[in-house]
Amino acid sequence: MMSQIKMVYFMLACAVSQLKLPRNANMEKLRNGYLFPEIGMRQQEHLEKYPDAKIISLGIGDTTEPIPNIITSAMAEYSHALSTREGYRGYGAEQGNKTLRKTIAATIYGDMGIEDTEVFISDGAQCDISRVQLLLGSDVTIAVQDPTFPAYVDSGIIMGQTGDYVAGSSKYGGIEYMKCAPENLFFPDFSRIPRTDVIFFCSPNNPTGHAASREQLVQLVETAHRNGSLIVYDSAYAAYISDDSPRSIYEIPGAKEVAIEISSFSKSAGFTGVRLGWTVVPHELSYSDGFPVHKDFDRIICTCFNGASSIAQIGGLACLSEEGRKAMSKVIDVYKRNARTLAETFGSMGLEAYGGSNSPYVWVRFPGRRSWDVFTEILEKTHVITVPGCGFGPGGEGFIRVSSFNSEECVREACHRLTRLLG
Repeated sequence: MMSQIKMVYFMLACAVSQLKLPRNANMEKLRNGYLFPEIGMRQQEHLEKYPDAKIISLGIGDTTEPIPNIITSAMAEYSHALSTREGYRGYGAEQGNKTLRKTIAATIYGDMGIEDTEVFISDGAQCDISRVQLLLGSDVTIAVQDPTFPAYVDSGIIMGQTGDYVAGSSKYGGIEYMKCAPENLFFPDFSRIPRTDVIFFCSPNNPTGHAASREQLVQLVETAHRNGSLIVYDSAYAAYISDDSPRSIYEIPGAKEVAIEISSFSKSAGFTGVRLGWTVVPHELSYSDGFPVHKDFDRIICTCFNGASSIAQIGGLACLSEEGRKAMSKVIDVYKRNARTLAETFGSMGLEAYGGSNSPYVWVRFPGRRSWDVFTEILEKTHVITVPGCGFGPGGEGFIRVSSFNSEECVREACHRLTRLLG
């Protein structure tokens, strides 16, 4: 009996006990949840309210078209070979499959002078953003486009690179928010922006869909050289560029001395679930004391990562074969047609719609309105999911982002519903 009483007391003590470990103060700075899970929760609440609703998602940028057979067949063949003694493979190099690294350097970067040893294979761009932040540490200053992909800001907050949230501004202290709006051709005026150690820059931009011109990127690289700043360049949507806008920062002379480039197979090959990307860290890039950045990033990779899935990397090689590139192009064309349809639909309603030509995203302005209110009205009255622009920073207030990632049939239906509401 006494032992049972002691057990009850022990269980009660465990139920109310707390660790003596303090919470990471940087985590306490984060406001609300991460944008896309928040949208997912609101979608689920909408389904509970309208269980028979046929929701069309034009929100989170998740691909919907099947991965081409030439790519999945290569992965399947390699996967089956793992069941044989001859075909089994265990750990690979943390930096990635050597053949894939060479193929990316040759196929993606061509005559830009990128070596295979400068290419690090990863499990996707978003993971590499955080690894780069780990490389940078907490004692740096950062600048981001405004609006911007939220992972740059949130990972910076977690790393301790920022100050506290500034109430009423939708900003964090310690971050330079570089205005990128229609009024300045979606490119910051660097003459008005204080120097920072790091500049995060995405082109084509998520969420605005703007692909920076060659002249704009020359300004970016010149600014980095003048200020001794590092550019972290996100080219995840480069495959959607239809005009002569650069697909890589390394098309710009001098970029190898000031830029890291992060990219991905997610939106070009439909690898959002497969997970495969890469980061380029040129040998020319060095810290203020002359130490190579490449060596530190290699250490980060070897310490924090065991390498991308070998199966996914075989898929990456298939993507970059001649047949694979043709197959990927056909899938990308579906999303590009969808983006044009969406842009034309919003334009026909007299709304300002940007993007949609070099990007799978359309950026739509609703003057005088709050983004979450527009999101809620569209969802409530059309059962169409979008993304509120304010989730990408203060410069996104009054806009929504609309994604072209869905079937052509669903996009046409969404446009029909939106026209009935807004037209």
